[in-house]
Amino acid sequence: MGLILNDLKNACELEHVCDYVNNRTTSSMNYISTENMLPNKGGISESTIIPPGTTTEYKIGDILISNIRPYFQKIWCADRCGGCSADVLCIRAKENTDSKYLYYLLSQQAFFDYVMSGAKGCKMPRGDKKQIMQWPVNIPAIDVQKKVVAILSSLDNKIRLNRRINDNLG
Repeated sequence: MGLILNDLKNACELEHVCDYVNNRTTSSMNYISTENMLPNKGGISESTIIPPGTTTEYKIGDILISNIRPYFQKIWCADRCGGCSADVLCIRAKENTDSKYLYYLLSQQAFFDYVMSGAKGCKMPRGDKKQIMQWPVNIPAIDVQKKVVAILSSLDNKIRLNRRINDNLG
C-alpha cells in the first residue's frame, strides 16, 4: 500500500495550489523532453537535444510531468533552471504550498490514475490539462508540509545512495 498524502475531507482543486507555467525561454542546455524523462518516477537523464527557438521555462522547484502516455509516470522536481518541451507540463506551486510537498503529492499512483481517467487518445494518450487541475487535494499547513518533505526527502536520499552503491558493485 502506497503512502497517501491526500486526506480529502477538506479538499480543494489542484488549481488552487499550483499553476501551469507558460513563460518562454530561449534554448537551454537544461532541456527536458518526454524522451529524457525516466519512467516510474525515475527523474531525468541529460538531454542531447537543444531545440531552436523558445521552450517553456522551468525554475528550481517546478514539477515537470510528461503529458504523453501518463501511465509511464514520468515526473521530476527541477533542481536547476531550463526549458522543456510542450509535451511536458510544468507546474509551479503557489504561495503557502511547498513545491517538494506538491511533488510528492503528484508522485502518488492515485494522481497518475486520475490523469489517465481523463486522458485522450489510444496509441499515445495525453492528459487533459483542465481535468488535471481539478484533481482534489488537501494541503496542510506549511509547517506540516515541511515535516513531511523532510521525512520523504531523507528516504529519497537513502535510496539514491543505495542505488549508487549497487551501481558500483555491479
